[in-house]
Amino acid sequence: MADTLVSRTMSVRIARAHREVYDFASVPENFPRWASGLARSLKKVNGEWIADTPEGPVKVRFTERNAFGILDHHVAVRPGVEIYIPMRIIANGTGSEVMLTLFRLPDMTDETFARDAELVARDLNALKALLEG
Repeated sequence: MADTLVSRTMSVRIARAHREVYDFASVPENFPRWASGLARSLKKVNGEWIADTPEGPVKVRFTERNAFGILDHHVAVRPGVEIYIPMRIIANGTGSEVMLTLFRLPDMTDETFARDAELVARDLNALKALLEG
C-alpha cells in the first residue's frame, strides 16, 4: 500500500459563472493577482513558468486548459521535490465553487501545515474578492 498524506480541502463560493472563474483562474499570468501564497510574480522563461517566491525561484507546471474546470498545478520547490496541488472549479447554481487540496508533506510541521492552509484560504478569498469586486 502506498503512503498517504494528510490533506485538507478548502473551498470558496464565487458569485460568478464557473466558466468565467475558470477562464480567469486558468491564465498563469493572473496567478500573482490572487495567489500570493504561490508567488509574487510569475513569468515564462525558456518555455517554463518560474514563480518568484520568498524561498527563491521555483518552477510551476500548470494543467492544460480543459472543459472540466481542472486547474491542477505542480510546484518544484527544489530538485527532486515537486508538490502536487489539485484545484477544481465547479458550477454551484449560477455561481461557482473553487476547491483546492493542500497535502501535508512528510517533513512538514503542524505549524507549517497550518500556515500553508491559512495562505491558501487567503488566496481563495482574494480570488473571490477580485472576481466579485
